[in-house]
Amino acid sequence: MTDPLAQEAVRVYRRYAVEIVEALGFCPYASRARLDGHTREVAIGAAIPTDAEVLGAVEALADDQTVEVGFVLFPRVTLSRPKLGRWVEHLRKAHAAARGGAPVLAIEGFHPDADADLSCPERLTPFVRRTPDPTLQLTRLDVLDRIRRGSPTGTAFFDPDAMDLGALLDAPAKRPLHERIAELNHEAVCRLGVAAVRARMDEILRDRDESYRRLDPAAPARHAPRRQSAG
Repeated sequence: MTDPLAQEAVRVYRRYAVEIVEALGFCPYASRARLDGHTREVAIGAAIPTDAEVLGAVEALADDQTVEVGFVLFPRVTLSRPKLGRWVEHLRKAHAAARGGAPVLAIEGFHPDADADLSCPERLTPFVRRTPDPTLQLTRLDVLDRIRRGSPTGTAFFDPDAMDLGALLDAPAKRPLHERIAELNHEAVCRLGVAAVRARMDEILRDRDESYRRLDPAAPARHAPRRQSAG
């Protein structure tokens, strides 16, 4: 039987992908990959999923050559962000071992609990990745390689309307791609204002909590209203 909460997790995640990542230009290839049918979301409804269950989902996405970027969502998991980071490292090693030491996916962890640290672009990244639920992003390594090299196939993966490709692909040997994207995201948040970006994210978290509660009153809440400072 399909878990209704898992289905709802995909809907809520897609709000984040479209209204935050794509609308604010946080990822140069998100829109193109989604519209071309190269993204896939898988939700695992267990509160404490087993490594075997998660790795099964990871390897299934790795085997699907149509998937450029996959997402594994955990609507009932209450893992903290530091623990998620340690789990991601474990999953990276397990995925590499499953592939004979040659992984095909880059695995990153996204988490709803992250403050905005504007002190430098890299420190803002967890805030930009503030998904409705703990999430694994799985990006095919050969796609990342094409993008870094700026090959015709790789640059076609970008959405040219979402970001200045010249700024991203200029002098690739000087700065890694992730650093250049982090800088552009930092500029976007500074321009829009942290409060405005957080308000958009919090509205999605409120939607998540209300819809999950109707399906499963025991589902963990993610949105905690912030106190207003006096004066």
